[in-house]
Amino acid sequence: MTEEKETTTKEVVEVPEKFKKLVETVEQMSVLDLSELVKVLEKKFGVSAAAPMVVAAAPAGAAAPEAEEEKSAFDVELSAVGDQKIEVIKIVRDATQKGLKEAKDLVDAAVTAPQMLKEQAKKEDAEDLKKKLEAVGAKVTLK
Repeated sequence: MTEEKETTTKEVVEVPEKFKKLVETVEQMSVLDLSELVKVLEKKFGVSAAAPMVVAAAPAGAAAPEAEEEKSAFDVELSAVGDQKIEVIKIVRDATQKGLKEAKDLVDAAVTAPQMLKEQAKKEDAEDLKKKLEAVGAKVTLK
């Protein structure tokens, strides 16, 4: 058997003067440091470095109408707690990665007024959290 060798051509990218120092710094970072940097930037600016799948799946030359574009990020709001308050606190604690006291305070506040649990959560994550909370009697609104 013969192995096929891939030949890669590196595209020459001209870096503007104002970014040269930053690019040089990034070039010297390890892969782990770069990964950590990306995570920090995603949290800081509320964005994701992942490429949008809708764009990648669209056929070349076809323009998708923007009006029909499905919403991919949702805010999850706890509207009502229900009878199983302890179970709701457990789910909120897991979903928000907060401590027990912070999760309890959030659920207690939701008794009087709706509380935001997660902002800009992925559609699948938001729907999963909604199902979990509704299963224990809480009411959740996706916005």
